[in-house]
Amino acid sequence: MSNSESHNQDKFQDKFQDKFQDKDEDKARVLAAFGGKKGLLDSGAPALIFLIAFNFNKDVRDSAYLALGFSMIVTIIRLIKRDTIQHAVSGVIGVAFCAWLSNRSGKAEDFYLPGLWTNAIYGAAYAFSVVIRWPVVGLVLGPLLGENFKWRKDPIRRRIYAKATWIWVGLFAARLIVQYPLYLSGNVNLLGTARLIMGFPLFAVAAWLTWQVVKSGPKLREDLRPT
Repeated sequence: MSNSESHNQDKFQDKFQDKFQDKDEDKARVLAAFGGKKGLLDSGAPALIFLIAFNFNKDVRDSAYLALGFSMIVTIIRLIKRDTIQHAVSGVIGVAFCAWLSNRSGKAEDFYLPGLWTNAIYGAAYAFSVVIRWPVVGLVLGPLLGENFKWRKDPIRRRIYAKATWIWVGLFAARLIVQYPLYLSGNVNLLGTARLIMGFPLFAVAAWLTWQVVKSGPKLREDLRPT
């Protein structure tokens, strides 16, 4: 093999590796932009602890305090490790509100009620963003993927972000459709189990589908790309 052929092959391999490295980095950005694994731990684990504790002691207050205590410990650990605490702090606030609400009513199912409110608000906001042609996924991922908000001037790219946003609308709607009737029935075990199953697993599916939609579509129009 000549030097020129060897050079061309090395150049091709470098481009090939860079291409997939960029895709892996973009995939990581997509996951992080929607909370990531740590964000889901901060919101999902306290709900699991509450469910387990309530099954053992049938005491709403003690179960809520255990969940809140865990959330606070996670935040302290993040502070010690100098890790990102954004989701941990918001998790503490959310769990504290859930604990207060369930203690106030004395109903264990009310610990999960704020989560239903959150899904309803997010679902409505995401759907509305598509209607007004400012899909949330584009607002979140556009700057991270180097497109900023120029994708709005590219009809094809805007439709891609709209399609990806509908995925999340479907996620929020599915949670409400399944979990709200369980909340009304007062079945804490089924409600808590549904919350867990439709937490990280469903989030992972939505994030993966979002990535597939965003990466498989045409890139931003060349005349709109940053120079």
